[in-house]
Amino acid sequence: MRHRVLRTVALAGVAAAALFVAGPAGTASAAPAAPTAATALTGGTTTVTTGPGIASTLLRNGILPLATPPGRQSFGYSGGLTTSFSFPVTGGAVDLGTLAGTIEHRGGITFLNVRNGKKLTVSDFVIDTRTGVLTGRVNGTDTRVPVFTLDLSAATVSAKGKKVTVRNIDVLLTEAAAGALNQTLGTHVFSGGLDLGTARTTLRV
Repeated sequence: MRHRVLRTVALAGVAAAALFVAGPAGTASAAPAAPTAATALTGGTTTVTTGPGIASTLLRNGILPLATPPGRQSFGYSGGLTTSFSFPVTGGAVDLGTLAGTIEHRGGITFLNVRNGKKLTVSDFVIDTRTGVLTGRVNGTDTRVPVFTLDLSAATVSAKGKKVTVRNIDVLLTEAAAGALNQTLGTHVFSGGLDLGTARTTLRV
C-alpha cells in the first residue's frame, strides 16, 4: 500500500509541474479534472532564493528585504550576492492525482526602504497550484494580494518517503505586488514580471 502511495505522489509531482506551466505561462490549457478528495498537508518548507544581481540591485536602491518569523533568511554567493527566504508549510490540502489545491505558509518578507524608513510586509503565503499564483497578506491585515507567479517549465520533481520536492520553480513578481511596493516604499525599482529567482518546495503528506 505504501509503495502505491509513493508512486502516486511521484506522479502527482510530475502532473503538478505540467499544471503550473499551463497556468502562469499561458502556453497550454486542459479541461478541468473531476473533483476528487484532497489530502491534507502535514508540513514542509518552501524556500525562495534570489537570482544573481537581484539582492545587489535592491540594496543599491536602498531596499532591504527581511524575513519575518517564523520565516528564516540566509545569504550566499552564486555569481553575485543572493539571499534565501524559507517558510514553513503549515497547512493546505492537495489532490494526490494532480496536486491541485492550496499550500499554506507562515512567516513573510518585510521590504524596508532604508532611505526613507517606509516598509511593506507580505506574509502568510498561500500557493494555489491550480493557478500557479502565490498570494500574501499585506501588513498583517486580511487584505491578500497576488505576490508571485510560479513557472515550472524547468522544474524537477522527486519523491522520498512521504515527501515530494519540486525544485527550480521560477518566481516572477506580479504587477499588483510591484505597484504596491513602489507606491508604499517610494521607489521605482520593482516591475511586474521581474524574475526574482527560484523556489523549492518540499511537502509532507
